[in-house]
Amino acid sequence: MARRLLLWSAHGGRLLQMTLRIDTTSDGQTATLRLIGRIESEYLDELQAQVRRHRPRLVLDLDEVTLVDVGVVRFLITCEAEGIELLKCAPYIREWMAREQDTRRGSA
Repeated sequence: MARRLLLWSAHGGRLLQMTLRIDTTSDGQTATLRLIGRIESEYLDELQAQVRRHRPRLVLDLDEVTLVDVGVVRFLITCEAEGIELLKCAPYIREWMAREQDTRRGSA
């Protein structure tokens, strides 16, 4: 099942570039959400709903993620802390996650 989150233009209702696509697969025990494109905080409600729907055994495949923002980085940190595997996570996202965790520890 693929879910597409699309951005509509305010001028004439034209469809703009796809920012995030979520493809879902399952082997009967573990679900994999393959995330494709840009993940922005405005899409976290839908992504969180997908995560809740496919728990407890879930993998997020980030191989085709091109861009994230700080809200998404915090979401990924929480997912991983809750036992969700982050597969093929880009090095820049991993580095950002580590810096964000260091910042959290420093302010705690």
